[in-house]
Amino acid sequence: MSTKWQADWLTDHSFIDVNKPCLYHKELEAHEVEPHRTDLQHHHWYVRTVCMLDDKSLDEKEIWLHLTADDYYKLYINGEFVCQGPAQSDANHYYFNRTNVRSCLKAGENVIAIHVYYQGLLNRAYNSADYRQGVLAELWAGENLLVKTDRTWKAKRVYDNRPGVAFGYDTQFTEHLDARQSVRGWTEVGFDDADWPQAEAAEKIDYTFVLQPTPVLDVYRKQPSNVQQLAPGHYLIDFGGELTGQFAMTAYGEVGEEVQIWSGEELLPGDQAVRYEMRCNCLYHDQWTLSGDMDSFQTFDYKAFRYVEVQGPEGVLNPESFHAIVRHYPFDEQSCLLHSSDERMNQIFEICKNGVQYGSQENFVDCPSREKGQYLGDNTIIGHSHMLLSGDLRLYRKAIEQFGRSSFVCGGLMAVVPGHFMQEIADFSLQWPMQVMTYFNYSGDKAFLQEMYPYAEGLLQHFEQFEREDGLLQGVADKWNLVDWPQGLRDNYDFELTKPIGPGCHNVINALYIGCVRTVNEMRDLLGVNYENRLPKLKKSFLDAFYDEENALFKDSKESRHHALHANVLPLLFGIAPEKSVVAIVDMIRTKRFACGVYFSYFVMKALAEVREYELIYDLLSSDDEHSWGNMLKEGATTCFEAWGKDQKWNTSLCHPWASGPVPVLIEDIIGLKPAKPGWQEIAFCPKLPATWTSFSLQVRVPTGKIELCYDNGVWTESFPPGITVIRVE
Repeated sequence: MSTKWQADWLTDHSFIDVNKPCLYHKELEAHEVEPHRTDLQHHHWYVRTVCMLDDKSLDEKEIWLHLTADDYYKLYINGEFVCQGPAQSDANHYYFNRTNVRSCLKAGENVIAIHVYYQGLLNRAYNSADYRQGVLAELWAGENLLVKTDRTWKAKRVYDNRPGVAFGYDTQFTEHLDARQSVRGWTEVGFDDADWPQAEAAEKIDYTFVLQPTPVLDVYRKQPSNVQQLAPGHYLIDFGGELTGQFAMTAYGEVGEEVQIWSGEELLPGDQAVRYEMRCNCLYHDQWTLSGDMDSFQTFDYKAFRYVEVQGPEGVLNPESFHAIVRHYPFDEQSCLLHSSDERMNQIFEICKNGVQYGSQENFVDCPSREKGQYLGDNTIIGHSHMLLSGDLRLYRKAIEQFGRSSFVCGGLMAVVPGHFMQEIADFSLQWPMQVMTYFNYSGDKAFLQEMYPYAEGLLQHFEQFEREDGLLQGVADKWNLVDWPQGLRDNYDFELTKPIGPGCHNVINALYIGCVRTVNEMRDLLGVNYENRLPKLKKSFLDAFYDEENALFKDSKESRHHALHANVLPLLFGIAPEKSVVAIVDMIRTKRFACGVYFSYFVMKALAEVREYELIYDLLSSDDEHSWGNMLKEGATTCFEAWGKDQKWNTSLCHPWASGPVPVLIEDIIGLKPAKPGWQEIAFCPKLPATWTSFSLQVRVPTGKIELCYDNGVWTESFPPGITVIRVE
């Protein structure tokens, strides 16, 4: 939905005449931009209006507020928080939210108050650093426009939240809150804004506004599981598990007294202090200066944390007020429930589920701490897991479209979208058509498949420029050739993965290319597109270049004699491996196990499923090896980690939903529940339950309803919604 707006785009005076730089470019191309003005970073701006509404207007059951802001807003109506957004996007496809605010309104005077935040850092978290700042709003009751942003609104920049240091990958600032400068009551009707200037409207803007296809975030209060007083005025707070959001509290002290707030994912040795200088390169140390009145503390931006340590003058803090404001994409925790007789597997499923829940914000984030970025390759796993866990396909669909639309920067697609941090990873780009088909298999949305198809063709055209005469890719130098991450978990892959890549032809990029071509062929078949099938030639070229006949394994490159796990898993997954090599590759996996990163383990398990090695899959899934989800549990995980253990990567985040591969593997390959035809109109049910499972139950919501399975001591109980056909494959 797009709309013709009657409202004005309001912007702070400081941004009106500032040049808006174009920040989009190929990653490895030189692109110079003037350093951003520091006085316009971490910019907090309040805008408000008071409107009169009569009973006739309020007769409507739904009154819709259309609202967007750049970079971000938090909306209050009559003093109450309503919602926040929008999902980040670029100006030529900029999202606005449509929220039913009828329950917030009353007859008589109403105040609409919007806190607009412009960050000003170039990163993966915000489409910022481009000097685009402002807000746009319209309030509709049926066909009647009740309120719109215009020059009658009042606006004021505020300075009670000052930036500390930038941390992560310039992801956000520490926040120094000064209650002495806070504007109290500005969201209330009775607030006197007479001395506030009227808002200014931009004469020209270059936005194309599009209705955000996903709902606004769930935002709610969570109480601590434990509060420990370490000393007078010094407290350690535990929320019982990792979460995403802000810590909040109240305090009453003398003017100028200071409170220190440290947050983190874990405690330091001795369990009496929070590790706020986090291993993932975040510095979670905020400060609060008191006003002498009753003050409330809550940072604007969110963090990923479990523990909070606060210290202030004795008698100032109110421990009864300690709580978290949690935020994430709407997530019904009852949508997908798994319980088996294997307690370790139940715990593994739970930490993966938690990781996906908190790693799903307005977009999927690779971690909600260091980067807050939506990475294309991560989404192969996260999107797949999220659909099964939530029964909600909208966030995955939006992500797929956003990456497709990044073709305006490069036909081969960008690796991280949204945001103005330009990064390109060839391995990730080649997975995009697979994500389109995963979404299609669960949704049956052929119109969306048709809409995405031109991007898939453009993707292939981009990579074709790197083909040799035999069709293999060589020297894909415009994008990073990743193989796996971190680099120490590439199983000694024998090819120099410099950035840009050096000369030569290597295995993994070509296996992914063949997988990409195969998937685009599926799209063509479904859409009735005529094409030349290049797969047989590409597979032959791959075998000629990389297959080691003597060992029945694949080499890392034509010149290498090394057989890395990664060089063999992908040929197995994409049907390239000759039949006689399957046993050798499976034996390699059985020996090397997860000699890879958590990200690549998804492909290992899915490759084993292709050749029906279910016992080995479950052995890997359920182990407590050094490289396992069981090891995460031993290290106290409540959400799945970025790496197999806290010290296995130099900057490990402890909430990283790319590690959620057990979710789709358990549901689709072990329990064996997957769509036989797109949209779950038919269900292929092929259970490969481990012998150790004496009982299990699974509940999963799908587009056509809810599926429930129950197995207890050899007896199956199945309950499916009407109209669903169950295909049992013995």
